[in-house]
Amino acid sequence: MPNRVSYSTRRVIRNGQFYANDNAAWDIDVVTSQASYSPSNAKVLSGVVNVANIAIGSLVEGSGVEREVYVRAKNEATQEITLNTELYDADGTQTFTFRRFKYLLDFSGFERIDKIGLESIEFQCNFRSSGICLAPTGVAFRISDCFISRPRRRGITSPGEGCQGLTVDRCQFLSEEGGVLAQDRESLVLNAQGSDVKLRDNRSTRFRHFAILGGTGSIITGNHFYQGDNADDGLRLAGIAFTTTNCRAIVNGNYVDNCFIEWTNEHDSAPDYNSELSFSQLNISDNVFLVSHVAPWFSFIIVKPYGANHYVNQMVVQGNLFRTIGGSIDKVEKVDTSFADLDHDRAVNVTFSDNMFKLIEHGTYNPLLVNHEEATLSTVWTVDCAPNLPFGGFARNVESVQPIGPLKNAANVKRFEQPYVNLKVGPNSDQVEVVFDQAVIGEVAVKVRMD
Repeated sequence: MPNRVSYSTRRVIRNGQFYANDNAAWDIDVVTSQASYSPSNAKVLSGVVNVANIAIGSLVEGSGVEREVYVRAKNEATQEITLNTELYDADGTQTFTFRRFKYLLDFSGFERIDKIGLESIEFQCNFRSSGICLAPTGVAFRISDCFISRPRRRGITSPGEGCQGLTVDRCQFLSEEGGVLAQDRESLVLNAQGSDVKLRDNRSTRFRHFAILGGTGSIITGNHFYQGDNADDGLRLAGIAFTTTNCRAIVNGNYVDNCFIEWTNEHDSAPDYNSELSFSQLNISDNVFLVSHVAPWFSFIIVKPYGANHYVNQMVVQGNLFRTIGGSIDKVEKVDTSFADLDHDRAVNVTFSDNMFKLIEHGTYNPLLVNHEEATLSTVWTVDCAPNLPFGGFARNVESVQPIGPLKNAANVKRFEQPYVNLKVGPNSDQVEVVFDQAVIGEVAVKVRMD
């Protein structure tokens, strides 16, 4: 469309079908090129060799480049490429690979697209094409009641921030890679780097990922995304990955099936903690989590810091159903320490409550209620809180200590004194000590927190 670079008045494309024929026009273009990256200019590749050959909207691959990094713009005169997000560990010069997928509807040639709606359309990609590529900039793109069937690599791609306010409602995403092991799949449903994304009442079948979300303010409700395979003790990948620490997101009422929710800061050029809000404001409530035939170390919620000294700062996991089939798992949540662990001394306002666990070896609670019985006379009772506190956290606070029945001394006389507690006891700081004035036996209920 040579005479327009933008649209801002609402337009709707509805009904019918787009169909990709089996021919070479849909082949993926692959370019390799040397370029340099500096965290001080975190969304730019400079000194790009043969920059003219690299298409806007290309997926970028290289050392220190994580998922869903795209070419947002380029400047051939200055040999620079602008990326849609930052790179976590690519400082210096290297050879990058740029893959340009082909889409049934491609808006990346526009500078800006606002208020476009796609309704009741079938995108028959036939494992030749991808589905929809958004413009580099734009607001309120909406896709509703559509089928995106058998995309070659991507269902919906956002190479910039044309996904600001993106709404995807009641769509079906059908994979061609259902018979491929989860870790070997190449297709995923969508990515978004802009904020205020709404994903509601969609269904997705056996892609590598359902959504990679780098923005904030996401609302994800009523979706069913399943990603399992037929392998025993099979690997599972993230269904949803949040790639910013302060994600301000709600995940409510979804069916998370044979995949997990992952929370990273992989799109941060300075991934170590540096006075930001860290991993904060994620609410995961009233979802169904199901997994089958996986190894015991699988978890449904994974936090993966790409730098040191991060911590969980305001998180709610409440009212969810966790269930396994064909074996049990150890816990529903964990920290992936491939790069760094969390700073458990700084956890703030973390709630794990009212969840249901089936074939989970150790439920997760915060606050955690522990009933501790001491059958041998002692002034110091050591209460174990592991492994039930979230993310391997420390026993940092005690809300209450309540005797259950009488406490008795060596003379079998009831005692009524109030004990005090010592926090963060033991080599892993996951025990508390309840200390009495004299040696007693009995039972207490201790309510412990890791924040």
